[in-house]
Amino acid sequence: MADSIQWIQHVELYVSSSATPSQQVASVDAVATLLKNDLLTLEALVREMEMYLTTTDSIIRCRGILLLGELLAQLTLKPLDSTSIHSLIGFFTERLADWKALRGAIVGCLALLRRKSDVGRVTDSEAKAVAQSYLQNLQVQSLGQHDRKLSFQLMECLLDRYAGAMADLGDNLVYGICEAIDGEKDPQCLLLVFHIVESLAQLSPGPLANFAEDLFEILGCYFPIHFTHPKGEDDDVKREELARALMLAFASTPLFEPFSIPLLLEKLSSSLPSAKVESFKYLSYCTAKYGPERMAKHAEALWASLKDTTYLSPQSMLSMEPESMSRMNFQESDVMTEAFVLLQEVIRQYGEFISLIIGDNDINAFLISLNQYKGFDDIPLQVKQKLHAVGHILSACAKASAAMCNKVFESFFPFLMDGLGLSVAQPSQNNSYLDEECFSLAKFKFGPLYLCIELIAACKSLTLSLYNCTSIHDFPHQRWCSLLSSFSESLVKAFVSMLRSNVADNEQSAYVYCGVKGLQILATFPGSFTPVSKSVNDNIFLELVSIITSDSNKTFEWTSALKALVEIGFSIDKCLDSEKAASFESTVVEKIVSLISSLDSAIPLSLRLQAAFEIGATRKDFMLRVVRGLDESIDTNFSAVFDHGNHKSDELTIKLLDTYSQKVLPWFLEIGGSEEVQLNFALRIWDKIENFRALNLSPPEFTSISYQDLLGATMTAMKKAVASCSEESQEIIINKASGVLFSSTVFGSMGFKSGSSILKEEGLQQTQNYGNSSGRDEWLTSLFASVVVALRPQTGISNRKMILQLFITSLLNGHVPSAHALGSLVNKLPLETKGIKSSRSLSLNEALDMIFHSFVGTCRDDSTSGNDGSGVNINSLRLNTSRIQLEFNTVIGLAWIGKGLLMRGHEKVKDITMTLLSFLTLDCEAGVSKQFQNLAEVLDEEGVHQLMKCAGDAFHIIMSDSGECLNRMYHATVRPLYKQRFFSTIMPILLSLVVKSESSFVRSMLYRAFAHVVSDTPLTAILGEAKKLFPILLECLSTLSKDVSDKGIIYSVLLVISGILLDKNGQEAAVENASSIVNQLIELTAYPHMMAVRETAIQCLVAVSELPHARVYPLRTKVLRTISKALDDPKRIVRQEAVRCRQAWASIASRSIHF
Repeated sequence: MADSIQWIQHVELYVSSSATPSQQVASVDAVATLLKNDLLTLEALVREMEMYLTTTDSIIRCRGILLLGELLAQLTLKPLDSTSIHSLIGFFTERLADWKALRGAIVGCLALLRRKSDVGRVTDSEAKAVAQSYLQNLQVQSLGQHDRKLSFQLMECLLDRYAGAMADLGDNLVYGICEAIDGEKDPQCLLLVFHIVESLAQLSPGPLANFAEDLFEILGCYFPIHFTHPKGEDDDVKREELARALMLAFASTPLFEPFSIPLLLEKLSSSLPSAKVESFKYLSYCTAKYGPERMAKHAEALWASLKDTTYLSPQSMLSMEPESMSRMNFQESDVMTEAFVLLQEVIRQYGEFISLIIGDNDINAFLISLNQYKGFDDIPLQVKQKLHAVGHILSACAKASAAMCNKVFESFFPFLMDGLGLSVAQPSQNNSYLDEECFSLAKFKFGPLYLCIELIAACKSLTLSLYNCTSIHDFPHQRWCSLLSSFSESLVKAFVSMLRSNVADNEQSAYVYCGVKGLQILATFPGSFTPVSKSVNDNIFLELVSIITSDSNKTFEWTSALKALVEIGFSIDKCLDSEKAASFESTVVEKIVSLISSLDSAIPLSLRLQAAFEIGATRKDFMLRVVRGLDESIDTNFSAVFDHGNHKSDELTIKLLDTYSQKVLPWFLEIGGSEEVQLNFALRIWDKIENFRALNLSPPEFTSISYQDLLGATMTAMKKAVASCSEESQEIIINKASGVLFSSTVFGSMGFKSGSSILKEEGLQQTQNYGNSSGRDEWLTSLFASVVVALRPQTGISNRKMILQLFITSLLNGHVPSAHALGSLVNKLPLETKGIKSSRSLSLNEALDMIFHSFVGTCRDDSTSGNDGSGVNINSLRLNTSRIQLEFNTVIGLAWIGKGLLMRGHEKVKDITMTLLSFLTLDCEAGVSKQFQNLAEVLDEEGVHQLMKCAGDAFHIIMSDSGECLNRMYHATVRPLYKQRFFSTIMPILLSLVVKSESSFVRSMLYRAFAHVVSDTPLTAILGEAKKLFPILLECLSTLSKDVSDKGIIYSVLLVISGILLDKNGQEAAVENASSIVNQLIELTAYPHMMAVRETAIQCLVAVSELPHARVYPLRTKVLRTISKALDDPKRIVRQEAVRCRQAWASIASRSIHF
């Protein structure tokens, strides 16, 4: 057992008036731990606490009882015997009469009442005693907020867990609750109050009958919910939560119906839109809960309110978007939206409600008046609003049920057909009726046309909802179905006439929209539930396809037809309609796919590819057919380019490959399953390259834009295809690529010998003419690099050393994809290889040995004169050539290799970093140290400066996120927080070099590297060092702003400063440098070379204005003078920011007066 002195000290500390809240919490936790671990018994605790629980000192008694209650709250899972529970609940029940110790009594009761039966539970009779004491002794509304909340929690617990015992209390319970909740205003307490009322209504037998009106009178005062407390208080309780809780209370019992429905209908006349929205929401929910019998007497009042909101005074606006101006595209208000929700619920609950709509004189008179308007443009806006409302009303009625749909169709559909001048057509034996002379568009009045389409759409929606629960045999006997079937051919002919008429030249024609939408709806009825015949359905497919294949100049019509076909395709897939799917594939998919390779089509290839992909994406079978079409077209165009030298096919091939990489491959990756498409695509490309023994390209064409774009598109598609494959499929691809590569002339031209593990000096000499090698060799190397970049770390690769040597040699000749491949290899290779050495065995350490041997001429472990171990020995670099480009290629290669090592967290990245810093600090003006004499002999001053700039930009490669390689898409190994680690490591070194540097150019290059590192480091890491970095950031801006070519870097640094200034911790760091920050930003407000720099500088000045007043007020005049000039900036967005900045800084004066 625990030492009694120890836990008694905790008790004494808790009841002491000098104890802080944190000390009280610690005391409770300490004693509770002893109880949970059976080091202290509850009986012993209560016995020792008897003095604190019964003393006449109200303060000590209050704290003692509260301590016991809080301890029990932590023991809810600890089993207790019935005797202990009986004694404790009896004690706390009695203490509910002790108003000075009330909080502890409530906490204790709650803790005991919330216990579960398996650990010891309060009996119903004991709970009833608690409730009786509660009702007799508690004056809830006289308590403070926290005690009221506890009181409501206690009542809530009694009603939820002891409903049977509470029902026995009868009228006393309801009266007591009414007294407790009347006048409550606290949001947290109101949530409990509303739930208490909801729970009270569920008691059986219900004691609520005699007090329903009184209780609802209290509830009704809170509708609609409106917060009056200051913003920021009670953030844990939202208005929406309270509104829903009140709605549940309103609908908790039908006994509230005589009082709630009139109140809600009355609130619909409010001038506040929010009150109307809430009223409609509550009416919808209450209608569903009260039932049709009680709601029947309110039917006329409900229709009057709905009619007023939706029809007589519609709150909707015609969309102002250009493509919507000639359509019935109305944006409904929230009030109108909720009104239509209520309409659907009322119709669903009370079928006879529809007779009020069908027999409404205003609705029928309006329908008749539509015949006076011939075209869409003839209809006034107010009439269009009413037309939209009536269409929505009829649609809501038709969607409710098959019976409702029958009544709507019988009442309105024949009338609408008469308005359109359509009659029942005799079934055609062929498609000739579409070839007959089309209807004249003048006969189609837009009003009946719009309502007809709305009704057909409602029928389709109803059919989809009944698709899995309605017998096929019963469906054709529905009156609406037979009516629609009898007019189907006439309707299709009418819709086709709208598309073929001259008015279709107007891209925004309302008739074109209606024609396409009408055909789409008729074609998307599910399976055997369709009211149109198979021949009519096929004719719809043919008509829409003819629009896609004929003329893309009618942009609106073409786009609408494509969207319709896509929707039809999705509906076929959703409904699993095999017959319609076969028809769609033969009629639509095959025709669209044939457009891909069509040579005489007037439609641009981009649109053809868009149509093929969007239609293929509706179903996997369709997409596989599109893939076959794409493959055939790619093969044809590749042959045209490489076999016949037809470079006009370059652009076509690029678009085909872009569609593959940007749309098709991601689509298959998203749906999952088989990776056959990705694997086959990669293998087909390698088959093509293998068959092109000699690409028909001359050297000047190697560097042409179209050639490079084609190669880039092929590489991107190859990478994405390989990346989405499994390890097994990737091994198939890499083996195929290796076979093609090793059988080529690439190795012979680069001085390789089979099995060689060392790059020979003469091999390097031969590779200086890499740019003059065959185009096939460049394709081979680039595509092979793409495969390696996208491999998973676990994928096996044969001949790894030979492959590594190939990429090293290609890199030194300026082949950037080889640098990407080297970076990916060092990122994914295992640290060590286990087992027998083989062609697949290549560890990371071995690879680094080979790479640095090739760059330096000595293994990384050699001790070489001039190398202090801080990097690769520059003195040993292969500078036996006068070509400057080799040194640039070396730096770029080191950057990508360093990036791969950094991402996996390898320590060798430090050596590469120090090497890049060595390049960065070269300067001919300041004299060259002995270490760099060899380099100085090769490069002139300009060359040294260019090389230093390249070394500075290498830090951007290392830190930035690359889309070409070394990302999660291509399965790179990524160690968490690698950027933050590099930042914390390199920053002290860079800052030290800046301080030591005596050359202005070296300092500018160091700032260049610093800018790249800071710009690509997550802001959270920078904020911790913001105080130290601010002076360097400002000096960096000042230095880099002298060179126009650095404008992009300046913008990146400004974004970092902006992020710091907008963060609270960053603002604290900026206070000390406020003057320097403002001075530098003022200079950049007139930066002439980049608009984004001026805009961001002004935005930063706005952020500076939020710094402490004493710091920024002295700078106010200077800033306002500068901003006045920015108001005349040629760019509008800069002028807008200048206005905002002037307002912010001008307000500082008023802030000072307030201060």
